[in-house]
Amino acid sequence: RKEGERSVAVHCSMFLAALSFAYFAKALSGSYMKSTITQLERRFDISSYLIGIIDGSFEIGNLLVIAFVSYFGAKLHRPKIIAFGCVLMSFGTFLIAMPHFLIVRASVNSSNLLSPCLPGIAPYYYFSDCDRDSGVSMWIYVFLGNLLRGIGETPVQPLGISYIDDFARPENAAFYIGTYTTLLLVFYIYTHLKNSDYYPRDARWVGAWFGYIISGVVTLMSAVPFWFLPKSLPLPRLMRLILRSDLKSRKYDFVPTLKSLLGNPVYILYLCVTIIQFNSLIGMVTYKPKYIEQHYGLSASKANFLMGNINIPAVALGMFSGGVIMKKCKLDIMGAAKFAFGTSLLGYFLSLFFFAMGCENARVAGITVSYTGYFLSQLYERSLYADCNSGCSCSRREWDPVCGRNGITYVSPCLAGCTATSGAGKNTVFERCRCVALPDALPLNLTAALGQCPRGDSCEQVFPYFLALSVLSSFIISLGGTPGFMLLVRCIKPELKSLALGIHTLATRTLAGIPAPIYFGAIIDSTCLKWGYKPCGGRGACRLYNTSAYRIVYLGLTLGLRTMSFFLCILGFAILKRHIRMEKKSSLAEGSAEQESLKKEESSEQFILALKCNADRETRL
Repeated sequence: RKEGERSVAVHCSMFLAALSFAYFAKALSGSYMKSTITQLERRFDISSYLIGIIDGSFEIGNLLVIAFVSYFGAKLHRPKIIAFGCVLMSFGTFLIAMPHFLIVRASVNSSNLLSPCLPGIAPYYYFSDCDRDSGVSMWIYVFLGNLLRGIGETPVQPLGISYIDDFARPENAAFYIGTYTTLLLVFYIYTHLKNSDYYPRDARWVGAWFGYIISGVVTLMSAVPFWFLPKSLPLPRLMRLILRSDLKSRKYDFVPTLKSLLGNPVYILYLCVTIIQFNSLIGMVTYKPKYIEQHYGLSASKANFLMGNINIPAVALGMFSGGVIMKKCKLDIMGAAKFAFGTSLLGYFLSLFFFAMGCENARVAGITVSYTGYFLSQLYERSLYADCNSGCSCSRREWDPVCGRNGITYVSPCLAGCTATSGAGKNTVFERCRCVALPDALPLNLTAALGQCPRGDSCEQVFPYFLALSVLSSFIISLGGTPGFMLLVRCIKPELKSLALGIHTLATRTLAGIPAPIYFGAIIDSTCLKWGYKPCGGRGACRLYNTSAYRIVYLGLTLGLRTMSFFLCILGFAILKRHIRMEKKSSLAEGSAEQESLKKEESSEQFILALKCNADRETRL
């Protein structure tokens, strides 16, 4: 028996390693996708709303096959189904990288198109071959690739976790799943970028696509171990007999099974709570790098670097620690529910301090401040023209920001009144900028450099506190992740496990994964102050946000959704207590029934023995 248990533990560890590597590969491409949201907006000139639709295509792919995979996958060879899904994920990741090879490198990334002030010349728009050069329609490759990734990822979580939970000892399942969800979050990749004439802080910067190629190769490699894993793990003889007798008595009719699952009030309420919290989580995670970039003035690369190297490891450590705590403390269902609720509530209160960690709007001439440096009472694109650039024939459509020596950002060198340039590429300096007002400065010293001006010292001082609080709150909230997930596994019958996990994934993907990035993006778009324009005309991506409004709607929506979930949690505790009492009563009733049946068997055996004794006595007589 001990050898059988040791064999099960070894095989569970092997499967866990393969599953963790598969989810690492999935998380690698998924996190890279979210980290390039700002780059996708710039490359395809699309709004955050449309980016939300592209991001939600992953969940749409899940939605297409999740019910089929979860119900029928439990009866088939689960490791091979996961392997096939990994192959699909890799193909989808390669498809996302296709636009990089199909689109000619955009000529707008050259500093030669940055027009200085040219008096008496009307603005010229580059509309020739705009359909070919803009690559606007190429975002469909990203949409389809992400859709294919969603289809391929579908079997990994429900079949993988049910496989572990079926063959692991109950007290070790939480530790295995905690380890698995920890490695789910350990993802970050550094890609070597080619030398360029521009740099990440430049508004025209479009990041590299090589991460998709690397993550696609890693995902393809993750499929290999699953082709060699068995359909089921070896079990001790006693456990095999129990499973065989259970399988014979189990009914696989889909409708009665689904009816039994949906009739569980604890499961339904758990589903509602997780849907609301996933809306908050997915919307927050999708746009958090963009929030850091827009609010604190960091470049996209640095914002994603901080997310990948500081925030995400804290979440991974929290998930792992939660699994260890549940194993060491041997938490039951109620204990796991209380622990998950307590950590989530504590993280919620810590997150309220984010409202106080704000920065003022960027000082952009004609949008947030006047050309003399005074803040405008109403923020919108209304006064880009001033006396200093009145004779320059500048376009309002351009967004090529330059930073003046006075600390004010100008929408373009032309609107800054610059009439000369020096240097090349990212070292370009615009000179004789009439709108750059400095006291007692010679016209030659009125210069501007590429990119937006950095935020003030107060904003730089606030950001470390924001980062520290973000790490702390993420760690505390993630502590309850594994106990909360084990609550889902333990509140249902074992034969309904795969279907319950599949329905849970289906519901969260459909009602959270798809809509959350879309309506978060639409609300964020409402705070835009300066829209870009596509090469062929029409509104493009947002170039400048009202950071105060952005902070209020982003944090307010995130925490508002979590507030709603807490009210449902209070109701859930009452239902869970009743559920536990009913289970205890039913187990006691079953125990008394078993005792009565045993007594009847004993009495019948005694009766047979008595008859046998009487027969022997009569024979002797």
